[in-house]
Amino acid sequence: MGKHEFLTPKAIANRIKAKGLQKLRWYCQMCQKQCRDENGFKCHCMSESHQRQMQVFGMAPERVVEGFSEEFLETFLALIRRAHRHSRVAATVVYNEYIADRHHVHMNSTRWATLTEFVKFLGREGYCKVEDTPKGWFMTYIDRDSEQAVKARLKRKRIKSDMAEDERQERMIARQIERAQKSLAKANDGDDGNAAEGESESESDSEEEYSGSEDDGEKREDGSKEANKATGKIAIALQKSAPGPKVNPFEDKPKVNFGFDEEDSGVREKEKDEVANKKGKDVKAAEARRSALDELMKEEEKAKERSNRKDYWLCPGIVVKVMSKSLAEKGYYKQKGVVKKVIDKYVGEIEMLESKHVLRVDQDELETVIPQIGGLVRIVNGAYRGSNARLLSVDTEKFCAKVQVEKGLYDGKVLRAVEYEDICKISS
Repeated sequence: MGKHEFLTPKAIANRIKAKGLQKLRWYCQMCQKQCRDENGFKCHCMSESHQRQMQVFGMAPERVVEGFSEEFLETFLALIRRAHRHSRVAATVVYNEYIADRHHVHMNSTRWATLTEFVKFLGREGYCKVEDTPKGWFMTYIDRDSEQAVKARLKRKRIKSDMAEDERQERMIARQIERAQKSLAKANDGDDGNAAEGESESESDSEEEYSGSEDDGEKREDGSKEANKATGKIAIALQKSAPGPKVNPFEDKPKVNFGFDEEDSGVREKEKDEVANKKGKDVKAAEARRSALDELMKEEEKAKERSNRKDYWLCPGIVVKVMSKSLAEKGYYKQKGVVKKVIDKYVGEIEMLESKHVLRVDQDELETVIPQIGGLVRIVNGAYRGSNARLLSVDTEKFCAKVQVEKGLYDGKVLRAVEYEDICKISS
């Protein structure tokens, strides 16, 4: 039997040595050959095959190093993504797992001289979240293409569309209020013009009556006529401006009958009718605005209900009750637990409150839990899905509750007649 046959002790020892990791300084990346000692590495460097590889390297050294660096980065990130996707792990642990493969790309052939420099590069480029601690460098992989990132992106898009819808509704309401105010202003201008025409007609009638007087007393009557017209205008202005009871400022003066008291009374009655008509129009316009606002709010509520009403309602952090009779033998029937994780929207990982056991239960075998009055609840379905609220009261006959939204876009909004299935207690 020869010296280096397959089952000789020397051959077995060589295979055992070759299986484990060797020293990095005796590894040739260009030839992908690991030498066991300094003499072997020297002999390899003098070989013809190594010389040919070095000639290839000398033609484009930067491109070769960049290629090794990209390969090292891709394989390192693939290992983190596969083995430590959702965990915070030490950089040395990941590196030891990476170099366990004897055919890996060694770091001395890349543009990073040390592991610390490579970890800083990962944090700077956004591949991982890195932390420098007294125990060394730790990193957490940033999963940009996972399902959670897609869900977060869809959630942000939905919130943005809801905010845009709210802004559109607010602009529409503002335009309607502005149109109503303009119409009321036009109606007020028309009423003032009619009143002015009535005053001018009464003044012209009084002038015609005074024109038939005698010549010898014309000057005296003209002076008294002008004074009475001025006092009449002042009295009308005071009556319009004063909000309290009407008071004639000239009651202490001797009352003179000029022959047109009946016309003045008719003008006053006409003004009263116009004021009453104006008030009626204001009331009708206010009612119309209120009804339009109510209609818009109802349509908005219906649109939110249609978009947010889903056939799944489970979410992490809520307290649910297990109603599966198949789990009654193990003592889980009608027991409460906290939802720790939701799988495929319909299955939840439930940590039981008493036993701390973790179960996977379908949402059809779970039931929402209603806390005491004043407790926090999560709205798990309906128009305000995903919001936290405070329980105000419970109607046991209609199986509904009254809640007030806390925080978020609808902070302070009171929701009445919310069904038990749409709200659930939040785990403290």
